[in-house]
Amino acid sequence: MTDASTTATDGEPSRADIDRRVRGPVRIVGTGLLGASIGLALRDKGVEVVLDDVSPAALALAVDYGAGRPPAAGDEPELIVVAVPPDVTATVVERELRAHPNAVVTDVASVKSGPLDRLRAAGADVSRYIGSHPMAGRERSGPTAARADLFIGRPWVIAGHDDISHQRAAVVEHLALDLGATVVPMDPESHDRAVAVVSHAPQLVATLMASRLRDAPGEALGLAGGGVRDVTRIAASDPGLWVQIIGANAEHIRPVLADLRDELDRVLTALADPAAAGSPRAIAETMASGNRGVERLPGKHGSTARFAQVVVLIDDRPGQFAELLTTIGELGINLEDLRLEHSPGAQIGIVEVSVVPEHEQRLVEELEGRGWRIAAAWA
Repeated sequence: MTDASTTATDGEPSRADIDRRVRGPVRIVGTGLLGASIGLALRDKGVEVVLDDVSPAALALAVDYGAGRPPAAGDEPELIVVAVPPDVTATVVERELRAHPNAVVTDVASVKSGPLDRLRAAGADVSRYIGSHPMAGRERSGPTAARADLFIGRPWVIAGHDDISHQRAAVVEHLALDLGATVVPMDPESHDRAVAVVSHAPQLVATLMASRLRDAPGEALGLAGGGVRDVTRIAASDPGLWVQIIGANAEHIRPVLADLRDELDRVLTALADPAAAGSPRAIAETMASGNRGVERLPGKHGSTARFAQVVVLIDDRPGQFAELLTTIGELGINLEDLRLEHSPGAQIGIVEVSVVPEHEQRLVEELEGRGWRIAAAWA
């Protein structure tokens, strides 16, 4: 198999050489979902990737999937990416800094302050270390779940600090850009506060809500629609990994949950007597507060614009979904978002498409005119 990093036969640089910023080699320690995905993406760019893992079986599997090659004597990586569980991140980073004195080391753990603090306390050379965090993942784990396109369009935090120069840290930024991510500079403390609000606390809330379903009667579960599925989707995540993540960022997660508890207490008080003076207002203000929060979430291209939703019913048979998308494309209407689910107990699919409000009416009329069934449309 020809390595994409080789130059063209006429001596001109290959396409991979032109398209990439990272020269390599890149050493990746840890061949789980993130490590193997980074390896696959770099290999697609023609970068030489060296893989290492404490588990020989995991390493062999990632190599078989094409994420890189095993370590060899004399390897001199330009960049080392540590993609191991949070509780051993600092230990592995320290070891890699000692073993490879000419390499810049980053990690992709979801908490950034703790590893940096521990490295400084251990006297490690943090002038060659900068933490980072790609905001990407899947419910599945391991090298078999890895994807080369996992990071495309996703934020990738570069957690800078005063002990490393911008010139030296640039290779980590280049890594993120080569993998199609959007670089977001943040200091470690700001990062940890941010992910507590947008990732770690939501994980716990989703998990707690999903746990209410354990003893729910079967007839209730048969009514489950998009709402409960949206709220509980991430509850399928790996408990062992999340014990480490939550423990590492507990000081920032706890205040978020404490505020949530206070708001929940106000709702519980209102529900004790929904008709009492002040109860309807408390519930309405809670709902309105949620509306304002959702409005602040960035959507396509970072916009906070609101979109109209059009719900289309499709037959549960091959080709229907593709035909709908083709029809919308022929109309020249751009999709801003899309969600697909199946109707419980019925052989139909439910497709919710989001478009800018000024296109909503035309989309509904055109689709109905072509025989599509519209279940609902609202802005």
